[in-house]
Amino acid sequence: MLETIVLVVHVFATIALIVLVMLQTGKGAEAGAAFGGGASSTVFGSSGAGSFLSRTTAILATVFFATSLSLAYLSGKEVTTKSVTEVVAPVQSDSDRVMGPADVPAAPVGNSSDVPTPEGK
Repeated sequence: MLETIVLVVHVFATIALIVLVMLQTGKGAEAGAAFGGGASSTVFGSSGAGSFLSRTTAILATVFFATSLSLAYLSGKEVTTKSVTEVVAPVQSDSDRVMGPADVPAAPVGNSSDVPTPEGK
């Protein structure tokens, strides 16, 4: 149950983090605005977007890392390993057994086979 809750929070943090990173303008956007690119007009105004988006991205990145470590810890506790010597192979009955190379009878030695030979030889 706890692992499911952490997984849901992790997925939402991942999606929100992707969206926030895509909303932010790059460092070169200000240089492009000087030549009439129009990249300086953002949803939050010319100066307020940087601190709000950066702070929210940092918080979501922290949540993402915390949930990643939590999921790794929770999934690691459930694994139980056994050595090869501890695992017991199931016993097969003769009807379930598949024939292998050791089960094939040996070929007869000499010329006593049922395969006809060409005449004259």
